[in-house]
Amino acid sequence: YRYFPYDIIIPMNTWLLLFIAATAGSLVSLTGGLYLIYGGKTADKLQRLAVPFAAGALLAAAFLDLLPEAVEQGSAETTLTATLIGLVGFFVLERSLSWFHHHHDEPVASGVHRRTSSLIIIGDTVHNFIDGLAIGAAFLVDPAAGIITTIAIAAHEIPQEIGDFSLMLSKGMAKRKVLLVNIISAFATVIGAVAIYGFGGTIHIPENLILAVTAGFFIYIAASDVIPTIHAERQRTVAARQTAILIFGIIFVYYAEHVTHSLIG
Repeated sequence: YRYFPYDIIIPMNTWLLLFIAATAGSLVSLTGGLYLIYGGKTADKLQRLAVPFAAGALLAAAFLDLLPEAVEQGSAETTLTATLIGLVGFFVLERSLSWFHHHHDEPVASGVHRRTSSLIIIGDTVHNFIDGLAIGAAFLVDPAAGIITTIAIAAHEIPQEIGDFSLMLSKGMAKRKVLLVNIISAFATVIGAVAIYGFGGTIHIPENLILAVTAGFFIYIAASDVIPTIHAERQRTVAARQTAILIFGIIFVYYAEHVTHSLIG
C-alpha cells in the first residue's frame, strides 16, 4: 500500500490494473480504425459484426454484472432510480452535444454527418473521457467490475472508431494525421478513469449509485445508438447474423464476468 493525498490508502496494484485496463481498452478500440486504414475493403463488414457484439456486451455488463452488484450494495428501488437517472441523463447530454455519438450508417453527406473534423475530434474526445469515467467508477467499487466495464466499452468503441476514421478520411485528412489524432483522443479514456478513481475516494459516493448510473449509460447506448443499426439492416440474412452476434456478445461477457470475478474478486 502507498499513501496518497488526503491520507487515502489505495492498493498500488489496483492503480496499475486500472491504468493497464484503460490503456488496453483504448488501444483495442483503435483496432477498428486501423483496420479501416490498412484493410479498408472489408472494414464495413467488420463494423457490421462489431456493432451487434458491442450491443450484447453492453447489455450483459449492465444487467448481469453492474446492476446485480448495485442491488447487493443498496436497495433495488434506489438502484433502479439511479439507473433511470443515468439513462435519461446521458440522453440529455447527447441531445446537448448532437455530435457526441454517430454510429448510424448514414451517408457522409447526410445532415448528421455534416460536421467539421474538429467537431468530430472534440466529440470523440468527450465520448472517450466519459467512457473513462465509467471505467474508473466501476474500479472504485470492484476491480472485477472495472474489467468487465472496460471489455464492454472497448467492444462498443471499435465500431465508433471505424466511423470516426472514415469521417475524418472523407474530410481529406491524411491517414497518418487521422491515426495520430485518434491515438491522442483515445487516451482521454485513461485520463477520465484515473481522475474519477483518484477523486472518488475523497467524495464517498454510494457504490450502488455509481454502478447503477454506469449501467444506465450502457443501456442507453445499446438501446438507442447500437440496436437501431441492426433494425435498419434490410437483408434478412445479415440481420439474423447480427442478432446471433448480439447474443454471442451477451454470452461472452457472461462467461468473462464469471472468470474475472473468480480471478480478481
